This record gives sequence, structure tokens and C-alpha cells, in this order.
Amino acid sequence: MQRLAAARQGNIGREILTLPLVAARLAGGFIAPVTTDVLYPAIQAALAAGGFQDLGSVSNLPGMPRAVLQALDAVWRADIDLSSLPQHVGRFADLHLLETRIRELLPPSRRLPRDLRGAAMSRVSQSKILLGPVTLGGIVEIDAVWRPLLNGIAHFTELSWDSPVQAEIAWFKGTLRRRTAVAPANFLAEASADPKSEVVEALRWVRQLLSSGQAKAEEIAIAATSTPGWDDHFLAYANNAGLPLHFSHGVPALSTPEGQACAALADILTNGLSQERVWRLFRRLPARPFLSTLPEDWFSSIPRNAGLRTLNQWREALIVGRSYRAAGDLAETVLLPVLDLLARGPNIGREAGRLLLSGASLAMWEEASRSAPPHAVALSLQALRVRDGRDPANSVVWCPASHLAASPRPFVRLLGMTNRLWPRFENDDPLIPDHLLDRRTLHGLTTVDRDRLHFDVIRSATREILVLSRPERNAKGSVLSPSSLWPKDEAIHKRDRIPPHAFSEADRLLARPREAGQLEHVRQSQLCWRNWQRESTLTRHDGLIASDHPAVLAALARTQSTTSLQRLLRDPLGFVWRYALGWHSTRLEPEPLQLDPMAFGELVHELVSGAIARLEPSPGFARANPDEIEAAIAAASSRIMASWPLQRSVPPATLWQHTVKEAARRTAKGLASDEPTRADTRSWSEVPFGQEASIGRELPWNETIKIPIVQADLIYGGRIDRLDIRASGDGAQITDYKSTKPPPKSQQIVLGQGRELQRVLYALTVRTLLPEVRTVVARLIYLADEPAKFELRGDELDNAIVEATNFLVAAVEILRSGRIAPRWEQDAHYDDMRLALPADRESYLRRKGGDFRAANQKLGKLWNSSK
Repeated sequence: MQRLAAARQGNIGREILTLPLVAARLAGGFIAPVTTDVLYPAIQAALAAGGFQDLGSVSNLPGMPRAVLQALDAVWRADIDLSSLPQHVGRFADLHLLETRIRELLPPSRRLPRDLRGAAMSRVSQSKILLGPVTLGGIVEIDAVWRPLLNGIAHFTELSWDSPVQAEIAWFKGTLRRRTAVAPANFLAEASADPKSEVVEALRWVRQLLSSGQAKAEEIAIAATSTPGWDDHFLAYANNAGLPLHFSHGVPALSTPEGQACAALADILTNGLSQERVWRLFRRLPARPFLSTLPEDWFSSIPRNAGLRTLNQWREALIVGRSYRAAGDLAETVLLPVLDLLARGPNIGREAGRLLLSGASLAMWEEASRSAPPHAVALSLQALRVRDGRDPANSVVWCPASHLAASPRPFVRLLGMTNRLWPRFENDDPLIPDHLLDRRTLHGLTTVDRDRLHFDVIRSATREILVLSRPERNAKGSVLSPSSLWPKDEAIHKRDRIPPHAFSEADRLLARPREAGQLEHVRQSQLCWRNWQRESTLTRHDGLIASDHPAVLAALARTQSTTSLQRLLRDPLGFVWRYALGWHSTRLEPEPLQLDPMAFGELVHELVSGAIARLEPSPGFARANPDEIEAAIAAASSRIMASWPLQRSVPPATLWQHTVKEAARRTAKGLASDEPTRADTRSWSEVPFGQEASIGRELPWNETIKIPIVQADLIYGGRIDRLDIRASGDGAQITDYKSTKPPPKSQQIVLGQGRELQRVLYALTVRTLLPEVRTVVARLIYLADEPAKFELRGDELDNAIVEATNFLVAAVEILRSGRIAPRWEQDAHYDDMRLALPADRESYLRRKGGDFRAANQKLGKLWNSSK
């Protein structure tokens, strides 16, 4: 703002410098003040040298460079000579040693503050020639280290200080010009619900000032003693509102695209390779220097669900997909060296940054790497702030109170006026606590006095409007007391109030329900809520649709799987969601610690399939001895151990090995539990039927034939877990393996309320495709604990097929009628789209239970059956 004022006044030749730069000008040559990009590497090297009396046990901790810089900066600002402190105190001796090492490691042109001040003092007599008249502006408090230099300058040239502070400044030898104190024309105090509501009210206030023409953007400021509690809300809401809001203290680096690229790189270096992390990194990388060299189809044929946690897995996946890529092995040539580098971990962070990042993202990465050891770079990124790219000369400013005190504005709003923040409590320096060195020696003003000083300066400089704001509760709901600076009279703003000015379109619609109600999507949302919460009958938001709806007819006309028919029986509305609307639940755990029950079941099925396939046709599963079966299971386990991580997400290596061993144990028990089978029996596993194309493998039937359920007008296909057929061709046995615990042996299982529909459909398949088979047995074998077997055969199987067919007919009739309703029972396996129903599901189902039961009446007998 000082530069803007100079430009508007036409002051050609005026230079605006900080006090360190004034000292560097006097020191002459190429001397410059030291900055963090030089200090952090020097501090890290000084800490790595060791030899400390008191700090040795913590010198390698991630936050140590930052703590050392904070302590030394306080010492330098206070003009304390560390060598003058008692050296028998280990902490002082260590800090002095660190300062000495840092000084030796600095380039010759860079000076520490006290050294820079000393070099400037040696040439202070040249002040009039080198500096001319000097005016101190926008400075509330001057650090002790620069006071001797300023008094020296005052002896040789004109020095004046436009001080906003009304108190006497005894040490200053120049001309002191105090700013005239003014009282704000309007002084208001407003209480809001919480910090988020404070931000909303602040932006409404800004919008009101701008839209009314009462103020320009550069005349408005919003401030707090400490900004992090409001930063995220301001970032989100200001962008949504399109308001020109400048963060004078910078925005969090991680809120920028470049910062997200750095975070993705830190994640993959710290936690290792995975497909999810690689995708996250590549989506955020700049085009140069690396991403533009990668072929666009580099990911062809790589299963999106594959974990890919090692370099070898990536190499194998890329080799498999080579024929699918236009550039052949170019993706492997470009990508594998980069993955190899990333797999080495945090210690190659700088090299990885230079290889993958550029511009702003590379600058952020290097800054974060300087201030923390390699394995803690993610923590450094969280604390890093960068410029927001806005000019304060044409923007509303959001800033710490210290910034506003130095550059006041006529329209001001102060947030967080609670007893914890205005003023704040004082904390000790982590490395120089009060019991070692008095706080008043290290800091001339207490935090309380400094916050009060800033408040007085801001209040005395605000000409037009000063609004004090406080939250009644914090973000966690705790009650907050007002600050001691809070006036008696206050206005309380409720969250649901209708403001005179909304800060954004969303805020306007929220505050004006009638206007919002004119929008189609809002009307539909309100109607949905009323239908869910007020109506007791079946409505279109519950599942009521037109009869013979085209989407439903298309879903029924497709080739069904046994899984889809199972869902049709168990949950007709879920069938519509999945197969008519194409909804799928989101995979929320890309890196699981254990397989979910469904995936574990697939693992067991694949082990069974692999073992039987290895034993057939020679020696044949029926003729194999226990050692041969065990060897076949071990071979299948080895293949799955290597292949599954290339196809889907699996647990970490040790847990994955344990999971496969447990699945192999259950498989061995299940196969060993079979009663002796005739030696001439042939076994197949994962036997396909109803496929779109032939798979070219020896099978007992033509696998492209789809199985009709004529009465329901359905066709289906699938795979049978295991099929045993006698050599005579007159008998077949179907086995459906379950990896879960078995029900009580006394319980008879036929359809299992629709859960065990598959084995009945498999039996119908065998009878359709192998009409010469006279005897069919359909088995369920539960593999958890001790294997348990449940069989259907003869009349019992015939009745089950008839019963299943009748229930499928009933389910199709429900769907075609359009009266489709949620079902009452909570079934974890079929509740994967729980979010599609109201949050209070139980109350919702009780309220509409009568109509829902009537709609699902034809399937009620199945769902209530004990068999």
C-alpha cells in the first residue's frame, strides 16, 4: 500500500525498503540479509554436526529446524549476544554453537541480523548520501536489534517516524510524528453462532459495502489476531462469491493446484507405491518436465482396482498391457525409471521434485524440503503459505491484526473477539523457556500487551466503520466468553436470519426460500423431503414408477446373472437401482487391511477352481490322493498371490500372505470333507454357461447357450463353482462353496429367503443343458470353522426349482407394475446403497410400512420363510 500511495502522489525516486534492506544498503557491496531459503539448509547442517550438551536427544526430530529458527530469530530481534549468556547452561551453549556454525555456513554476501547491523553501523556516516531523508511508516513496533542503527542514522540525515502509537518512545532520537487518533463514525458489535457464521456475516458485510457504493474494495479489511481458524472458510466462500479477497499472510500451499501436486508427491514418497497414489500424482503434475513425455495411453489394460504396490507389479502390469498401447513399450521406458526412483522413499525427495515438478510447484517443494527432513516434508507442506496472486491495492484484505495495524483502512471488521483470542495467552519459546531467560528479555512486549496495542491502533485509525465480531461457540460447540475488549451493547445474528445483502447466489437462495422455491431442483428436493417425511403412502420418491417402464423392461430383458436374479428376489428396488439406473456403490477403501467377505469368498472360489483345474483330467479330482490335492491348492495359492495384486486392491504383503493361507486352509478342509467319489467321476470348476462367446476350453456343454426361465420371461448365465458328472452321464452333483460360517445343522436351507437361489438355478441349468442326466444333487458347503454340507435332491430339489420360478415371476410382476418399494429387513450384503434412502431409515420404514408391505406382498412369503 505504501507503493500505491507513492505512485498516486507521483513521488518519483522514492524507495520503499524494510529495515534489514536499509541496513544492507548502508553496508554496501553485495551484502544482503539472510533469508529462510539460506537459513534452513544451514540450520539443518548445524544440527547434523552434533556435539550438543542439551539438544542432542532432540536434534534429529522433524520440527527441530523450525524451532531453532524461531528461537534464534527471537534472540536476534531482541539484540541478545548469545556468547554473553551463561555458557554453563547447556541450552545457551548449544544455541551459541548453532549460531556460530550457521554463521560459518552462510555465503559471504549473507549476514545474520546483528552482523548486518554491525556492518551498517560501520558506514552509518554515509547515511545522507546513501539514503537521503528517511521516513518510517507502517511500523507499530521496532525490534531492539535495529534501534541503535536508526539512532545512528538520525545523527547524519533526517529521520522521522509516523507512529500510530500514542505513547512516548523514549529510545527514538529522530522526529516522532504521531498519527492523529480518530473515532470511527460507526462502532458496532455483532455476535454469530460460530467461526463459520462469522465468515458468512463478514462477507455479507463486504458485499453490502461494495454493492451500495459506500466503500471500495481497497478500503475494506477483515482481521483477527490469529487467522487459521477462519482461513478455510474464507477460501471456500470468497471463491464461491467471486469477491476480491486478498490474504495478506498468504494462502495455505495445499489449497493451490501446485501445492496438491507437492502433497501427492510427498504421499507417494512417504507411504510407497500404489496405483491410487500414482494416479493422484499424475493428475496433478505440470506438463513439463515429465508428464508430457508419457504416452497418453500408458494406463491401457491396467485394471483400475489393482493395488500395484511394488515396482515388480508395475513392471508386470505394463508388460501385459504392451500390446494394447499404440507406442508399445514406450510407456515402460518412460515410466519405470520414475517409479523406481519414487520407490526409494523420502531420501530422494529433492531429485524427484526436480524430475517431476516445475515452476511454482517446484518452488513450493524446495521450500518445504528446506524446512524439514525428507520424511517430514508432508508436515512442512501443511505449514507452508504462498501468495494468493491478488493485489492489495484493489482487494478487500483478510489479514492478521498486526498487518492491519501497520496499514489501516477506513472500513474494518475484527473477528474472534473472545477471551481466548483478543488478547491471546502467552506461550514460552520451545527452546528458550521463561525459567532460562525472562520472557521480557526475549520479547519486549507480552502477547497480551501486543494484541491490546494492535487493537488500540486499529480502532484509532478506522475512520468510517468498525465492527467487532465474536462467535458464541467454537467449531466443536463449546461456549465462548466475550473478550475484555467487547462492548456492552451487541447485536446477535442467528444462522437463519434473512440478511439485507447476501454474499453469493447460494447465500441469497438460502436466505430467501421463496426465490429458491422457484428453481426446479429445489422444488424437487422439497417434494422429495415431504414425500419421505410426511406421506405414509408409496410415492415416486420411494420407488413408484410407471408400469412397464422402458428402463425396467430393458433391465429385465438383458441376460441376467445368478447374482442379479438373487438381488431381484431379495430387493426389487435395489435391482432397479443397479441394473435399470446403473448405480454402483463407491469403493471407500482403496487399500484395505483385510478383504471384505465378498472378496474373500471370491478368493476361496478361485482357489477351489484352480486346484480342481490342476487335478483334471489327470489324475482327476476323484482319484487324487490328499498330497496331490494339497499340492494343487499350494500351486493355486502361489498363482493368486502373484496375480491378484495386479487385478485388485489387496491388503499389505504380510496380511495378504496370511489371508491367502487362511483361504487355502478353508479350501483344503472343504475339498477334504467330500464323501468318497466314484473314480470315474469327472470334475469341473467355474463352469460357464450363457456366455456371449466361446472360451475355447473343454466343457460338458456349449457355454454360449443361455438358460430361459420361461414363466418369468428371463434368461440368465453364469458360472457354477464346481460340477461333478459320472462317466455314465446319468448323475451330476453341483457344489456351491460359501466362505462364511454355516447356519445350525438342524436348520433346513432351500432358498434361504432368496440368499441361496444360486444352487437352485445351477440345478435348472444342468437339467436344461444335460437332459440325459437323471439324478441331480445341489449342495451348499460352508468352509468356515468345520465344513458343513446342505443338500437338495429328488423331489425336494424339484419343489425348490418350482418355488424359485414362482418367486421370480412374482418379482418380475412387481417391477412391471411400477409399485416398487424398499424392503424392511436390514441386509448388509444388499445394503451397499444405503445412502439412497433417508438417514433415519427405521422411522421412514415404520411410517410407510403398510404400503411397502402391500407392494412387496408377493415376495413376503419368501422373505419370512425359515427355509
